[in-house]
Amino acid sequence: MSACVPTRATDSNADRTKRVHPPHSPPPPPHRRFRIAGADVSASIAVFLIALPLSLGIALATGAPLQAGLVAAAAGGLVAGLLGGCPLQVSGPAAGLTVVTADLIHRYGWRTTCAVTVLAGLAQLALGCVRVARTALAVSPAIVHGMLAGIGVTIAVAQLHIVLGGTPQSSVLANLRALPAQLADLHPADVAMSVLTLALLLLWPRVPGRLGHLMRKIPAALVAVAGATLTASLTGLTLAKVDLPSWSSHALAGLPEGPVLGIAAAVLTTTLVCSVQSLLGAVAVDKLVAGRPGLSARVGRSDLNRELLGQGAANIVSGALGGLPVAGVAVRSSANVQAGAVSRNSTMLHGVLVVIAALLMVPVLELIPLASLAALVMAVGIQMVSLHHIRTVTRHREVLVYAVTTLGVVFLGVLEGVLLGVTVAVAVALNRLAHTRITHDEKEGVHHVHVRGQLTFLAVPRLSRTLHLVPQGAHVVVELDGSFMDHAAYESLQDWQNAHTARGGSAELTGRRTGVSAGATGAEACRCHPWTPWREHRCERPQPAPRSGGPASGRQLARGISAFQRNTAPLVRDELARLAREGQQPSQLFLTCADSRLVTSMITSSGPGDLFVVRNVGNLVPPPGEESGDDSVAAAIEYAVDVLRVRSITVCGHSGCGAMQSLLNSQPGEARSPLKRWLRHGRPSLERMADDHRPWARLAARAPADAVEQLCLTNVVQQLEHLRGHESVARALRDGELELNGMYFHVGEAQAYLLTEEDELFDRVGVMDASA
Repeated sequence: MSACVPTRATDSNADRTKRVHPPHSPPPPPHRRFRIAGADVSASIAVFLIALPLSLGIALATGAPLQAGLVAAAAGGLVAGLLGGCPLQVSGPAAGLTVVTADLIHRYGWRTTCAVTVLAGLAQLALGCVRVARTALAVSPAIVHGMLAGIGVTIAVAQLHIVLGGTPQSSVLANLRALPAQLADLHPADVAMSVLTLALLLLWPRVPGRLGHLMRKIPAALVAVAGATLTASLTGLTLAKVDLPSWSSHALAGLPEGPVLGIAAAVLTTTLVCSVQSLLGAVAVDKLVAGRPGLSARVGRSDLNRELLGQGAANIVSGALGGLPVAGVAVRSSANVQAGAVSRNSTMLHGVLVVIAALLMVPVLELIPLASLAALVMAVGIQMVSLHHIRTVTRHREVLVYAVTTLGVVFLGVLEGVLLGVTVAVAVALNRLAHTRITHDEKEGVHHVHVRGQLTFLAVPRLSRTLHLVPQGAHVVVELDGSFMDHAAYESLQDWQNAHTARGGSAELTGRRTGVSAGATGAEACRCHPWTPWREHRCERPQPAPRSGGPASGRQLARGISAFQRNTAPLVRDELARLAREGQQPSQLFLTCADSRLVTSMITSSGPGDLFVVRNVGNLVPPPGEESGDDSVAAAIEYAVDVLRVRSITVCGHSGCGAMQSLLNSQPGEARSPLKRWLRHGRPSLERMADDHRPWARLAARAPADAVEQLCLTNVVQQLEHLRGHESVARALRDGELELNGMYFHVGEAQAYLLTEEDELFDRVGVMDASA
């Protein structure tokens, strides 16, 4: 929420506003000096300390010159960081490209591999220009996770030979066949440094207590490699170490040499892996940014087409300068966000630090044992086989696609494995589309027809046979469990329903897609959109008279509960079971109005367990000591801050607030009803709005529509001040453990505004146009 100088509904202030900003001349943009935030500097150092050993290790794993890893890290930081569409994503040599690059170097040599990297960058530029970035996200996650798992297995098996003191072979099968001989010929020094590296990498993040919290600020990868390097230097062990040749002899890209089809396949594979990994990484970074209150409004969502252009430019520069292919890297990106980065300056600064290290730290880098780097990369490869991903694809019944893709990448290659995975995914989707189970049974005189799966034209003959088993004049409940129904199935179902009701029968359609309320029969069955169950249901048809024995609202509640148990409960049961086991761990306290139009989970895109919500009339926070017997809000604040340890508190007002209207219209001496007594906590907001020495809060795009909206905005600012007066909040703010946010939701515009703490002004957030 940001804005200009606020305006008031008085003539004098209106004249003042016209003098400052002429009606037909927008104010000149403020002059801004280039400034790098301290958070970006510290985040860039943290990312650099992770990127340096990993870049060398990935270069070692591919068989490329070790300097190529540093070139790619610098190009990814400076070029992709400057031009990319995801400001906080860190790009560089990625483990996901190791197998592809190693195969290219083995087949065509290093200079041709660099040329392939340049051509892949040009292909990414072309894809970015035609704006197909979001198409890459249509690839099944099972295929992507399977590809990464296959690459991880290949990396781990190859690096195991270096860990044991040997040399890796050209394929996974060859590495497995050579493993017994390698185990019989161990090199104790290499094994010792590898074990030390893996031990530090595993144990460093698990040091308990306050000391462990301080130690974890140093990246485990840096500690592992530095520990092994220091040990090897002090003990004088004889083992292979990093060898960085002079930059004057560094090989640059040359013209591609090899069969045209082979080079084209290599460019396609490199483009595919780089693009998909970078785009998925950008989406993951958006989720990390959304978890940091206040940062999403400052950074904004990723522009995926621009990110593709930035990655393409980085690959062109990296390949031309003799570097490895570049892609967005999940480990470095997540470290960048968690370290507190607030702009793309952190990514670019990390690239500058890599350049400085490559030019000035060569003697130090050449002390690093190759076995230590191999152990580091082997650990990264093992981590790419994620148990979380396996559980996810199993839950979604896509484990076959995952397994086939993984095995295809391991034994055939990346491109072949991905194509095999796509083929299996299409076959599985077609099988699910064609496989529909239709059952019919009778209970207490009611015939139940249950359709499980997608209802397409392929299932129409079986559906018709089952429906014609229902006797004339019977009451039928047709339950549709699928999420899709094509036109042929819809026409067949409606024709049967009309014919059945014409013969004196009744039919009730229920299910996720029908939107039919319980009790609707025959021609009266409403055909509403799937989202109608959560809003007030008004169908364009005559409503049946209420049945005796209870009000209509009771039946509506029962229907809603029934719909939840049938449609929603199966989808959220696993997540709620996890929350039941682990307890609630919300990230923020969300204090808002009791207005029924304010759906907190919808406007914050949150789910169960994300928000600790407190609602009251007018989203008021009574100042400490003024509760007068009602401590509910203060108790919720204390519980959220001291027990749940929330990281932020948000006060959310909204347009058309009846409480603010009542407060504005209140007169001295009115009867002290419960509502009036409660609204006295909003009187400081009235006084704040009447204070001529305080600027009025306003919306970024326009001035408040009327005095009620102005009071709604002012009330948010005032309640934040009340919050700071609570002891638990003040203490958490002093310790830097809590953040306060103000929010305003315009119901009619479906538009959210966020309050900035610095200037108490409002800024638009969460706006996406049709082309986004």
